[in-house]
Amino acid sequence: MTGAAPASFTADDYEARMERAARQAADAGLAGLLVAPGPDLVWLTGYTPTAVTERLTLLVLAAGRDPVLVVPTLEAPDAERALGAGALTLRDWTDGKDPYATAAALLDADGRFGISDNAWAMHLLGLQKALPGTSYASLTEALPMLRAVKDAAELELLAAAGAAADAAFEEIRQVAFAGRRETDVAADLAALLRRFGHSQVDFTIVASGPNGANPHHESGDRVIERGDMVVLDFGGLKDGYGSDTSRTVHVGEPTDEERRVHDLVREAQEAGFRAVRPGAACQDVDRAARAVIADAGYGEYFIHRTGHGIGVTTHEPPYMIEGEEQPLVPGMCFSVEPGVYLPGRFGVRIEDIVTVTGDGGRRLNDTGREMATVD
Repeated sequence: MTGAAPASFTADDYEARMERAARQAADAGLAGLLVAPGPDLVWLTGYTPTAVTERLTLLVLAAGRDPVLVVPTLEAPDAERALGAGALTLRDWTDGKDPYATAAALLDADGRFGISDNAWAMHLLGLQKALPGTSYASLTEALPMLRAVKDAAELELLAAAGAAADAAFEEIRQVAFAGRRETDVAADLAALLRRFGHSQVDFTIVASGPNGANPHHESGDRVIERGDMVVLDFGGLKDGYGSDTSRTVHVGEPTDEERRVHDLVREAQEAGFRAVRPGAACQDVDRAARAVIADAGYGEYFIHRTGHGIGVTTHEPPYMIEGEEQPLVPGMCFSVEPGVYLPGRFGVRIEDIVTVTGDGGRRLNDTGREMATVD
């Protein structure tokens, strides 16, 4: 692949993110945010512990206060090297001491805090025991849009990840499908994602024939046959940001019905994409794609939401689903991936990552959406 290397983040970027998160927490009526190791901590500070263990690591954010990272003493040197460390105060604790007492000293005794979804139960319970008057809400519940709006550097990284996934698809079209197991093609896809720069492969769904009717089919030992429709859904992380794309190919020439269903899903995907614009609700994207499929008589066979957000994880808010009234904002990135799944027969899904622009949307996947045939 060619092109300039993606932009890297600076200490100022992480400081701004922490300030913004603390401000949003205050606006939501929270006393602060408690962030455990995981994608939120990486996004806010650039710090990834070498190992996530029973030892408490916790970022404490509150409006008007300096951010503090509670960290085990033996891991403090690594934390000090994180890009966002310059905007942090490190508060380390040693084995044999009570880490919850260290954290409790930083918290309002009767405050309500947002806490990372992936925080360990033992740590939350430890905080509750230390401060019985506190209460907690998951970050997804309290601040679902915390990471949803991407800046220019993040958009560049997502675009690069999308281009890498596109390159993998163009290559996989050249390999043999017929006579090979789904797992063989899935392994090829994983190798291609890594060749084009992915450090982490999250999924490589290869769902052939009747397996294609299961949207989250695990690639298995089924031997792909001529005449099969094959759903390919794959993605992972490149330079810390996600890719996720789906295309449906056919081994040999498709039947008229298979081509008709594929064209229907392509039309629905286009309708979902064209519904993307600032101020539209997330559910409007779902409604636009779903209406095309329902009007053609296949509504009962579209059995999942139209899309999900993507960023430092491959699935995150916002979600393109009925009932989600969150307005779209420039910089949001999410999938648009309608599908039709005919039990016992075949399935079709077409998926692009889309970002909201000032006047509409922009696709971050550019491979063809027409029916592609493979050998």
